Amino acid sequence: MDQAIQLAGAVLVLLGYILSQSGRVDGNARSYLIINLVGSGCLAIAAAIGHQWGFLLLNGTWAVISAVNLVRGVLGKRDRFEQGL
Repeated sequence: MDQAIQLAGAVLVLLGYILSQSGRVDGNARSYLIINLVGSGCLAIAAAIGHQWGFLLLNGTWAVISAVNLVRGVLGKRDRFEQGL
């Protein structure tokens, strides 16, 4: 089961990277951030279970950054809507 979670997480992170680098998805797009959040979150969980602290630091940080930017994007759109923009 651990291997399946790791593979799914890695595929999602790589998919986001490929989509971004090919110009199909903007690096600030909600879909890109969700893909990265879920993928890096899976990898961070697998790293925590396996006591792989460097891997946890890397993917945990990646997940937090994706989550923060996702929330900022959602809140920013709500603020623009409330301002009538």
